[in-house]
Amino acid sequence: MEKQKKKVYQILMVVFSVGFLFCMGLVIRDYLVKKEAQKQYEELAQNVLPVESETEIEVVETETETKIPDPLAERGIDIPKLDLDWNALAEENEDIYAWIYIPETKVNYPVLQHETETDYYLDHNLDHSKGLPGSIYTQNINAKDFSDRNTILYGHNMKDGSMFKTLHYFEDGEFFAENRYIYVYTPEKVLVYEIYAACEFTNAHLLYKYDFTKAEAIASFMEDLKEARAMNNQIQEEMEVPEDGRLITLSTCIGGKPNNRWLVVGTLLGETNIKDFD
Repeated sequence: MEKQKKKVYQILMVVFSVGFLFCMGLVIRDYLVKKEAQKQYEELAQNVLPVESETEIEVVETETETKIPDPLAERGIDIPKLDLDWNALAEENEDIYAWIYIPETKVNYPVLQHETETDYYLDHNLDHSKGLPGSIYTQNINAKDFSDRNTILYGHNMKDGSMFKTLHYFEDGEFFAENRYIYVYTPEKVLVYEIYAACEFTNAHLLYKYDFTKAEAIASFMEDLKEARAMNNQIQEEMEVPEDGRLITLSTCIGGKPNNRWLVVGTLLGETNIKDFD
C-alpha cells in the first residue's frame, strides 16, 4: 500500500511539474510577444517624432481677395509635423491607414483596421502576432477616411504606460484645460480635433447604441456624456458641438471597472491637406 501511495505521489508530482512548466512557457511566450510588440511601436514612434519646425496655418490676404479664415487659422494652431513614410508603414503592416498623435501623452501610434475581422487588432500586434499590447484600431464598421459622424478608436490601458494608458492623464482638470487637441494624420490630410470631453462611460458599443447616421445622435451622445457623472470627468460644457459635425472617440479600459470605459471625445475643428507640409 505504501509503495502504491508513493507511486501515485510520484505520478502526481510529474503531472504537476509538467503543468507548471507548460504554464510558465505560456507566460514567457506572452511576455516575449509583448516585449517585441512594444519594441516595434517604440521604433516606429522614434522615427516620427515631431520635428522642431512646425507648420503654422496662416490667413492669407491679397489686394483682390481675403480668404475666409478657417478655425485652425483663427486659433493660430501649429500642427506638429511628423515624418511619416506611408510606404514604409505599409510594408510594416498593410492595415495601417492613419496615425494618431496627442502632445504631452504617449499616444503616438499607427491606426489599423482589419478588412474582415472587426476586433482583430484587439489582441494582434503589428507583426500579426497574437497577444498584448495589441494595436490602436478602428472596427471595420467605421470608414477609414474619418468621414463618419463618430470614429471610435480602441486601445488597451497598459500598465507600462503604452497604448491608450495616458488618456487617463485627462482625468486631471489642469491637464485637460491645457491640452486641447488630437491630431490624426492620413496620407492625404491632417485632421485636428478639439477635445470636448474626457469621462467615464459605460462599456456600451457606441456605434450600435447611437445611430450616428442621424444628426440628432450627436446631441444625444453629448447629453449622455454630461450625465455620466464621475469625480474625474472633464467636459467643456460651453463648447458648441454641431449636430452635423464629426467626432473622434478614443476608448480604453478603466482598472477595476470592467463594465466601464474611459473616453476622450473630440470634435473636428478643421483639416489641412498633407501637401501643406512639403
